[in-house]
Amino acid sequence: MKRNILLMTAVVLLAFAASAAAQNPSDFSGTWSLDTSKATGADASIESQTLTVTQTATELKYERNTTRKAEADSGRGGRGMMGGGNTTAAFSLDGKETKAEIEGRMGKMPVTYKASVGADGSVKLVSTRTFNGPQGEMSFTVTESWKLSADGKTLTVERESVSPRGTNSSTSVYLKK
Repeated sequence: MKRNILLMTAVVLLAFAASAAAQNPSDFSGTWSLDTSKATGADASIESQTLTVTQTATELKYERNTTRKAEADSGRGGRGMMGGGNTTAAFSLDGKETKAEIEGRMGKMPVTYKASVGADGSVKLVSTRTFNGPQGEMSFTVTESWKLSADGKTLTVERESVSPRGTNSSTSVYLKK
């Protein structure tokens, strides 16, 4: 009887430990460089991109610095038709939404950030911008799924952008510097 209780206790503790470990995100901290040879879709117009990630147990912050190829520049200060330039974001890793205000073409707009952690250590980052445009209220949502390679030297970001213009998907591959 005691043996069964001890065995059952060990199984329960092991299950809790496995569950807790599955909820810890991979450590994406560091400086990453976009592998432009693997760029497709909107990423094909990128000349270079650096992703700098700072991560703690409770927060993931990034700064993405992008330079577009000259032919992608539509005369808007290097931003081109596909956007570009520099972006920053901060996500709470405990599942809480965070809100910020960013400067856009139509002025300041609110943005909501939300992250979730996968069982494999991957993270899903969702940012939603809602603003009033010439046609009324519009929303733009970007969902990114971040996954590290087993050796921690390659970061793959699968991105889906949803806007009034439709849905676009791309995959970016970054190499750790």
